[in-house]
Amino acid sequence: MSRIKYLAPALYILFLLLPIYWLVNMSFKTTNEILGSFSLWPAEFTLDNYRTIFTDPTWYNGYINSLSYVLLNTVISVSFALPAAYAFSRYRFLGDKHLFFWLLTNRMAPPAVFALPFFQLYSSIGLFDTPVAVALAHCLFNIPLAVWILEGFMAGVPRELDETAFIDGYSFPKFFVRIFIPTITAGIGVAAFFCFMFSWVELLLAKTLTSVAAKPIAATMTRTASTSGYELGLLAAAGALTIIPGAIVIWFVRHHIARGFALGRV
Repeated sequence: MSRIKYLAPALYILFLLLPIYWLVNMSFKTTNEILGSFSLWPAEFTLDNYRTIFTDPTWYNGYINSLSYVLLNTVISVSFALPAAYAFSRYRFLGDKHLFFWLLTNRMAPPAVFALPFFQLYSSIGLFDTPVAVALAHCLFNIPLAVWILEGFMAGVPRELDETAFIDGYSFPKFFVRIFIPTITAGIGVAAFFCFMFSWVELLLAKTLTSVAAKPIAATMTRTASTSGYELGLLAAAGALTIIPGAIVIWFVRHHIARGFALGRV
């Protein structure tokens, strides 16, 4: 009976890992081998696909551009969400619930709605084709998400902590940085994780607001198309490498994510 209990989760995990394994498997094959035969491992193992990515500036600059705007967006989103979430968790003011709901509706809106306005705006002020443009555009979705997550963590911190700190002579900035923020480290980790992941996988705005200098890796992957078809091995290698940043982030915040699920906010 105990073996059956673990069988279902094991099969489910294998089912989830199968596409990732197949992607990595394809990345070590040539396009001809991928199209010509079905095999569980490469018949002719090759590193040419990865060699192309790490030696061609167009390819590795795509990863650098993507990481640049994703990290910038994560820092901006969490920095602005912290004081906003504190206000929602500690104060009651006219229209606070409506404002909180309005923030969430921005996250519900499809990126296509904002693509053209952002394109015209950033083209007018000289931000088009820069990582800053994509980072600021993603703030429209990630700041509301970060506020929603952080507000749940902050609501779980007793108000007595604030009052005690003020009685002890702490100014608000000193209290917020030295006492309050360390208390909600788990919430900051969860918010940063989701901001990173949503910005990393978003393609429409990133592709619309860039052309050459700040082109992200997801847009660069379309270069694999040619008159002879797609370079599937190269495309698989690029796809396999895009998994690594997200896996690294998950590794560092895995305990915070578990706590976030336990608190019911994630």
